[in-house]
Amino acid sequence: MHLPNPVELATPLFILLVIAEMVFARLRGRVRYEARDTAASLFMGLGNVVIGGLFAFLFVDLARALQPYRLADIGWSWPAIAVCFVGYDLTFYWSHRAAHRIRWMWANHVSHHSSQHYNLSTALRQPWTGQFTPALLFNVPLLLLGFPFEMVVFVIGANLVGQFWIHTEAVGRFARPIEWLFNTPSHHRVHHATNARYLDSNYAGIFIVWDRLFGTFVAEEDADPPRYGIVHNLMTFNPLKVAFHEWIAIGHDLLNAGSLREAAGYFVGPPGWSPDGSRETTDAIKARWAAFRAAQVPAAAHADQSTPE
Repeated sequence: MHLPNPVELATPLFILLVIAEMVFARLRGRVRYEARDTAASLFMGLGNVVIGGLFAFLFVDLARALQPYRLADIGWSWPAIAVCFVGYDLTFYWSHRAAHRIRWMWANHVSHHSSQHYNLSTALRQPWTGQFTPALLFNVPLLLLGFPFEMVVFVIGANLVGQFWIHTEAVGRFARPIEWLFNTPSHHRVHHATNARYLDSNYAGIFIVWDRLFGTFVAEEDADPPRYGIVHNLMTFNPLKVAFHEWIAIGHDLLNAGSLREAAGYFVGPPGWSPDGSRETTDAIKARWAAFRAAQVPAAAHADQSTPE
C-alpha cells in the first residue's frame, strides 16, 4: 500500500500558517517573531530535510535487518495504521524523554529548544544529527511487532505534522477533555520553558496521557509564564552553532575527562552532569527551586501570624 509523505504534503500549509501567525503577531502582539531567529529556524528545517534524506538508508537497513525476527506480519488496514500511530506516539514519548535525560541524545535535540521565541517557525527548527544518536532504536518495537516499514515511516511523518501547530502562543487553552487527552499549545509551552517548575516535563507528541501516566506532566500556570530557550542560551543565530554547539562541548569534556567513569558521565549522563557537581543538571535546578519554595511557605505563615490585627 502506497501512502503519501505527510511532511511533504503539509509543508505548503506550514509556510502559510507561519505567515498568518506573523500577521497575527503584528496585529495583536500576542506572538513574538524575530527575523534572524525565524531565519535560523527555517535554515535548520531545510538542513534537517536534506541530511535526513542522505541518511535515510540507515532506517531502511535497520528494518531489513529486523525483518526475519518479526513476531507477526501485520497487514495494511486503517485500524492497523491507527494502532501503529498510537504505538509510535508511545515510543516517541520515551525517545523524547531520553533526549532530555541523556546528553548524547540531548546534543542533537537541544537545537530544537535553542530559540528564545515560541512560534510556529520554532516547530521547523529541527536538528541535523539524529542519525548519530540511538533515536532510531526506539522504532525497533514497532518493526519487531510486524508493522510494515512503510507504515511506520508514514505514522512518523503524520506524528511530526501533528506536532507543528502546538508551537504557538496565539492559542490559549481548550476545553478540559481536550487538554486532558491531547498535547496542546499550553502543554508544549511548558515543555519548551526554562522555568524551574517546568523543566523536563510534557514529553508527549500527540497524546499528553503518556505524561500523565508516567509522572512527567506539569500544567501551565498563568502566575509563572514560560520563558523559552535553554538553561544557558546560545545568544547566536548561526545555524552551525545551533546544530553543533553541544557536540563540541561534549568533545571538550571527553578530552578533559580524568577517567573512563567521568567520560561516560559526560556522554550518557544527564545534561549538566559533572564529576564534582560544579555544574547543574535539571534535577539539581528543580531541587533548588523546590527547596526555595518550601522555605517561603513557613516564612509567609510566620509573617501572617505576626501581623497585628
